[in-house]
Amino acid sequence: MDPLLNPYRPGAGTTPPALVGRDDLIDRFGVSMRRTLAGKPGKSVMPIGLRGVGKTVLVNRFIEISSHEGYEIAYLEAPETGSFATLLAAKLRRVLLSLSQGPVSRSVNKAVAVLKSFTLTLPEGASIRIEPEPFLGLADSGILSEDVTDLLVATGEAARDRGQGVLLAIDEIQYLDAEELSAAIVAIHRTTQLDLPVMLTGAGLPQLPQIAGEAKSYAERLFEFPEIGPLPEDDTRTALLVPAQEQNVTIEPDALDRLVEETGGYPYFIQEWGKHAWNQAGGGVITLDDVSTSAPLVTAALDRDFFRVRLDRLTPKEREYLRAMAELGPGPHRSGDIAAELGVRVESVAPRRSMLIKKGMIYSPGHGETAFTVPLFDQFLRRVMP
Repeated sequence: MDPLLNPYRPGAGTTPPALVGRDDLIDRFGVSMRRTLAGKPGKSVMPIGLRGVGKTVLVNRFIEISSHEGYEIAYLEAPETGSFATLLAAKLRRVLLSLSQGPVSRSVNKAVAVLKSFTLTLPEGASIRIEPEPFLGLADSGILSEDVTDLLVATGEAARDRGQGVLLAIDEIQYLDAEELSAAIVAIHRTTQLDLPVMLTGAGLPQLPQIAGEAKSYAERLFEFPEIGPLPEDDTRTALLVPAQEQNVTIEPDALDRLVEETGGYPYFIQEWGKHAWNQAGGGVITLDDVSTSAPLVTAALDRDFFRVRLDRLTPKEREYLRAMAELGPGPHRSGDIAAELGVRVESVAPRRSMLIKKGMIYSPGHGETAFTVPLFDQFLRRVMP
């Protein structure tokens, strides 16, 4: 069939043609968002899960509905380079410029001046163009948690005076270092205490609740960390069928069964398999033969676009560690079993394990356990590192 009409959309954070199976979570966020705008902030929602389950898609949906409700949005992807404060300043500058449209209130002017003070503590601050004089004594201490708190409080006061809210949305939030994450949590804790219309949401890998708890023990009272997993079978079928049906294309029952089995319910895999099965089909029907013919194409696409880019970031020793995990299966695995597979002591590979967790390749679902953050990564490693 015509690839130009192909409705399936594999991609990083790309909204699928049918967003299914997440309605409850979206509704929960909506309630929290509207209460925050009404001056009654509570727990925000921060979905966690493996790669390819649609966390970024959810964050984008949160942004969409918040924008419709009168929120100004500061979206950023957490950097691995320690430049969070500079990114935050740039995003909040845009928010404050939007809030300053029309007659400018005292609180908006104050927030802009506080932002100017904040940028003076940053190495790259001079590159962020802000006209007013700094507000001396606020957001200029050089202590990140204090300064981010001053900045978000001032921004929240400006938004409240405008009858609006501010949503700070951070994707890949587990990449913030301990100081940066602590600063964000402390700041939201304070805006919540002051009933200001400021929310923090985001998405991260399964280790996020532990990291947040280590940064600030009260993080669990500020956020819900719902775990996002593969879609149930019925929702998987819906995610595959609806885009085809909207184009008057039929998926034969045995073909659909095979697609459900192959995708495992993972939203990214659903889009990849759907895309290739569509391109192989003809005559408005996707058959089992079309799905079978797609298999090597899907494997090649996943290896190139989903798996390989993560492997290429690793050192040879880190790859060796993951390959030992793959030999044991999908996991999770005991750290001692992985060390035994490598023929070394657990203590000698602990630094490698820590670095792989920091790089977002593995996580610890339980004490002494290790698992991949990327579904089916064990199969990929066995293909490319025999």
